Amino acid sequence: MSSEQFQAAHDSIYNAGTGLLQYLQEIRQSRLSEGDDTKGLQSVEDDINKALHELKENKYQVAVIAAMKAGKSTFLNAVIGADVLASETAACTICRTDVRHIPSGQIPRLLEYREGQRRPIVLAEGDAGEIQQKFLVRTREIREKDNPDDTIRFEIEYPIEAISGLSSLAGFTLVDTPGPNEWESTNFNVKLKETTLEALRNCNAILFVLNYASYKDNAISDLFKDVIENRKEILSENTGKIYFILNKVDQKTEKDREIHDVIEDLKRELTNFGFPNPIIYPASSRQGLLAKLIEQNKANESQVKDFKKFFSARYAIEDEEGNQIIPAPHKIAPKALEDSGLPTIQKIVIETITQNAGWNLLSDALAKLDKAAKAIENSLNTQFSGWDITIESLKIKVEDYRRHSEFAKIKVANVKKSVEQQKEILIKGFIQGVSLFAYEAKDKIQNEIDQIAQSRIGKSTEHNIKQSDNLQSRVHQDVDWFAIAGEIGGTVLEFIPGIGKVLGKGLKTVLKTSNSLLDSMKKSVPNSLNISDSGYQNSFNISDSYIIRVKTKAEAQRIGTTINDFCAPHIQSWWLDTQDKLVRDGTKIREALVKKIQEDIQQISNELSQYLGQSLNVHININDIQFPSFEFRGIDAEIKYQQEVFTRTRKEAKKDSSCCKSNKVYYVDVSYQDKQDFYDIDLRQTAKQIKHKIDEQVLKNQQLLQRVIEKQIEEDFRNAEHQINDFIKMFQDDFDRLLKERNTKEAEAEQIREILNIQKEKLTKYLFQLTAIRVSLDSWKPLQTVR
Repeated sequence: MSSEQFQAAHDSIYNAGTGLLQYLQEIRQSRLSEGDDTKGLQSVEDDINKALHELKENKYQVAVIAAMKAGKSTFLNAVIGADVLASETAACTICRTDVRHIPSGQIPRLLEYREGQRRPIVLAEGDAGEIQQKFLVRTREIREKDNPDDTIRFEIEYPIEAISGLSSLAGFTLVDTPGPNEWESTNFNVKLKETTLEALRNCNAILFVLNYASYKDNAISDLFKDVIENRKEILSENTGKIYFILNKVDQKTEKDREIHDVIEDLKRELTNFGFPNPIIYPASSRQGLLAKLIEQNKANESQVKDFKKFFSARYAIEDEEGNQIIPAPHKIAPKALEDSGLPTIQKIVIETITQNAGWNLLSDALAKLDKAAKAIENSLNTQFSGWDITIESLKIKVEDYRRHSEFAKIKVANVKKSVEQQKEILIKGFIQGVSLFAYEAKDKIQNEIDQIAQSRIGKSTEHNIKQSDNLQSRVHQDVDWFAIAGEIGGTVLEFIPGIGKVLGKGLKTVLKTSNSLLDSMKKSVPNSLNISDSGYQNSFNISDSYIIRVKTKAEAQRIGTTINDFCAPHIQSWWLDTQDKLVRDGTKIREALVKKIQEDIQQISNELSQYLGQSLNVHININDIQFPSFEFRGIDAEIKYQQEVFTRTRKEAKKDSSCCKSNKVYYVDVSYQDKQDFYDIDLRQTAKQIKHKIDEQVLKNQQLLQRVIEKQIEEDFRNAEHQINDFIKMFQDDFDRLLKERNTKEAEAEQIREILNIQKEKLTKYLFQLTAIRVSLDSWKPLQTVR
């Protein structure tokens, strides 16, 4: 579906919905003027308003991911059509930044969102230059001061030129995600990874920007490896919305390979990384940005100068005498913009959005409007039927309907019991998945600690290595949904074809480390690991490889900090991987559960309305299960020390110092001949404390997760229950109204029938219009839609 087709379909549906809403309001108003209650039609009006609101306010997100120096900010500015995002050699994107489209007449703003604060802080208002300067100053401040205000994201409200002519995409947002270089150079690494994973799950299109001159750099390789780890399934499912932008192709020289050859090489690299059938587009973002600014008469003197310096010569022409003439920038800007590759990329991205998320939106909105129109038709048909039978027959029918309604409510209650059972299966499965994360994370940390102790064997007179209860030596236990279901006495949504295969894959993740704790220790405190190199250690007969004894407090602190800096980010990163897998697989399970709720309630509705010859279409929106954060800040935010001082002579028995409990490094001040201080770090106690912190966080998250799932499943059911109750009430109101009118307005029967006929003729036009739109929309239906 092209952007023009999408816009036309969007307008048609919105106009049809607006007309239907006005028609319904006129009916309600006429009934109110006669003193009748119209609450039965209120839910129908609410559905129409909801559909119209979603059409206007639906969000479309395009994520942009890149390594540093790939030209990501310039690329984004080119799409926006303004030099609003800062670009410098240092890492600029320290956290997620959303660029949200606003109408051209609205004042642009820069907003900052902070943890725990619902409302954003307005940092700047005005033109692109003002926003860029304030944004640059603020990001530098956050980086230098280690984010004291807990900033979580920025938002720039600015007109995005790429979709300026498409009112149907008013909710368009560019998501600027930090790249892998920022992951390493700031303290935001976990949040940054989380942003990228959220983009893979939730964004309508994802653009990976690569530098033409360095697309094989390790930073880019690390990014892809981290992204695809445990995620090959989702990458395969979303191939159609992932694109690669080979940026800065304007830097190609005559000696370099042809762009086509580079793209073919890159395709092979990406395929090896795990991206099936990668789609790659070459681009010159700088050329595109400058050309777009010049074409729109928004370029300043410096930007025009840059365009002339770097790009104008390519469009030189010869006069009759063979002299080279360079046309004025505004004359060659359109061609330069086209050659930049930017228009092609914009068109492809917009088509991706409209073909998938856009088509789904239009289809869902049209279904809601069609449901509303048929509900009105049902009400009119009921009234016609009520005036065609005797009042005695009508009373019998009303009483019969009440009995059917009560029986339907009993069936709804039974559906609720089934939902409760399935909810328990889902909760237990998720909690088991989180527990598996805890087991593996603790085992992984213990293994890292054991490696340190193992490396010290033979460097002391004796050693005592006790290997951990290593999960890696056992068969990995995935989440067994069927066992959980058997325990509860239920089923695992086997009514969905292939769901057993999905669940059979389990919620397993692979917990890996980018390096080892031992390597980190060797770099930061190399002498502390080698007992033979520390004479004072041997003098106290340190025989336990898990005890590290050092002379200075500074050295002890370096050890604590090294353990901290290794464990905290790895544990948080593992949690994000686990969470990401749980969200994706859990959402599939929840979708299956929602589908079952929908089918059960639909069946009740159909049975209830059989004798009325009507049916109800139940619609439920699916949202990702929301996970709480996993706050693991390491051994402690700050290493604390507790000093125990005592004196002993040669004849005194050695007293053991208190062991390191992860958040404390204990040390002893000893008098032995010359007074001498030393500090002990017990790696066993360190590992024990880290495991304890993991258990604390896991328990907290399991409790929060249970509440979140319970709330969301209950909302799913309430949504369906609300619709069936509205359905029941609408007909009950119609019957009550008929009884009242038959008792008081029997003489006006012909006039009432005539009014109903007029209303039905108007409604028929809307039903025909909606049917025609559906036929047209289905002709544009993509082979596979990505929601």
